[in-house]
Amino acid sequence: MKYLILLSKLLVLGILIAAALTRNEWKGRLSAPLANFTFVLLDFLVFAFAANLLIILLSAFYRRQKKIPRGSADNVIRGLENIYYILFTGAVIIAILGFWGIDYIQLFTSLSIVAAAIAIIGKDFIAEIISGIFISFSKEVNIGDYLKIGDYKGKITDINFTKIALLNDDDDVIFIPNSTVFSSEIINYTKKGIRRVNIEFEVNIQHLKTIEALEAELIETLSDYHKHIEKNSFVLKTAKIKKDSLDLKFQYVLYRIDRDLEREIRRKTVRRIVNYVKSHLAPPTPEANE
Repeated sequence: MKYLILLSKLLVLGILIAAALTRNEWKGRLSAPLANFTFVLLDFLVFAFAANLLIILLSAFYRRQKKIPRGSADNVIRGLENIYYILFTGAVIIAILGFWGIDYIQLFTSLSIVAAAIAIIGKDFIAEIISGIFISFSKEVNIGDYLKIGDYKGKITDINFTKIALLNDDDDVIFIPNSTVFSSEIINYTKKGIRRVNIEFEVNIQHLKTIEALEAELIETLSDYHKHIEKNSFVLKTAKIKKDSLDLKFQYVLYRIDRDLEREIRRKTVRRIVNYVKSHLAPPTPEANE
């Protein structure tokens, strides 16, 4: 079916190009306004079909090279789609001006002051689009990568014109401006191949029996996941000692990077920590009898 659609588009493009090449032969048969409308529409359709086919062919070639299944997309494919939308929008604007017989080059030249004002007002939007294009074709980040951008951590699910969609560990979708991503320090856990998982938490000293006991309970809690975790990689570290509490860090190493599995283990570990603290709450101190 997809090949039939592609062939149909190629056929239509061929007919449109043939009509454009022979326009002088039937130009005199049309009135001036109708000829202008027809030729502008013809040029627009030729450009739109040619650009669409070019993007389809480039995407298909890239999918074959990277072995990306149909229906899936990475940042390069999204970048190609965004470029097509930008070009298509520009062609629509030029076509609308052409329908009214307006020379867009002279228009923008004569309205240079207005164009400069529009550029100043829309500079942030333009910066987002340019940043998004650079991000789309960069090798630093890809759709599906798990990374940290500023204070946010999660998996990239989409890269559009102005924002990146980040799915965090709480299943919240965070939209971060492309310019912020482009100028921020990024930790790409997928690219680095980091398989060590850190779960940081704070516990009141009076709720803690011993660190060794808590470590043993956490390891036992994850017994169902030991086949996914490297043997002897469990460790409970003391990150910081405070007056009434400890900052602890529970670590383990996965055999392979699997963010869904990591989130599942993290959720179970956090719940076990809460249950441990509740079960070891110190009884209230009785008031002295007067």
